[in-house]
Amino acid sequence: MRSLWQRVPVIIRAVLTGAMVAAAGTIPWALVAAANQKFLPSVPWAAALTALYLWLLWRYLQGEGWPRSTAEARRTNLRANRLSDDVWGAALVAGVLGLVGIVLLLRVMSRLAALPYEQVPDISQIPPVTLVSLLLMGPVVAGVVEEASFRGYMQGPIERRHGPVVAILVTGTLFGFAHFTHPEVTLVLMPYYLAVAAVYGALAYLTNSIWPSLVLHAGGNLLSSMGLLAGQGITSPSPAPPIWETGADASFWISSVAFLIVGAATVWAYARLASVVRR
Repeated sequence: MRSLWQRVPVIIRAVLTGAMVAAAGTIPWALVAAANQKFLPSVPWAAALTALYLWLLWRYLQGEGWPRSTAEARRTNLRANRLSDDVWGAALVAGVLGLVGIVLLLRVMSRLAALPYEQVPDISQIPPVTLVSLLLMGPVVAGVVEEASFRGYMQGPIERRHGPVVAILVTGTLFGFAHFTHPEVTLVLMPYYLAVAAVYGALAYLTNSIWPSLVLHAGGNLLSSMGLLAGQGITSPSPAPPIWETGADASFWISSVAFLIVGAATVWAYARLASVVRR
């Protein structure tokens, strides 16, 4: 069976293993989070149970447990490699600039096409302590599991065989389709998810570690969750009309110029990160 598995093309193997890691991490969380809202909702047991499960899953993906014959491969594919302080600093600067650029890209896109709006879920029946635990654990699960699966187990093998561009395009496309489980996500948001995957994927490639993208992913999701509860999702419920109807006004040009400036700064930051890694 192992010989037969090795004959499967690298891209297919990487996609299948990455998808299994993503499912193993996200499905249990979705089930227990929903159950916590029905059974003992005043006790935040889902977050505690998920934290334990996530720790065990991380250890396994890092090479612990059976079978020992796959331990090194699991550790390599996860690529949770330690980084120096200099690389950490350069990676965080590059990643934050990239994410700011994506926010500006969304503003430009919202004037070019009608973007879907994420509805605020009904949280009135969830006790505050349980709600806080779910809001905190959700981004942690997303950051750990999605980076381990997409930027680790999926992107890594494709990257080593076909290079970073093919790896990021493949994983970015699948990363976007994976979010189609959200009712508000449609094909019009695919450029957004490809851009997010490029920011995280380039960090993983240049540093050979998922740690910077994991931290930024979890932090970004936490900010998004807080913004959504405050009524400020990634897209506006009352966007300005498209420029095809009103013409390119000052707001559109400001967003476009800001996007170009931040985009140029992001390219510089990633080039600097590559230089720091080489040193």
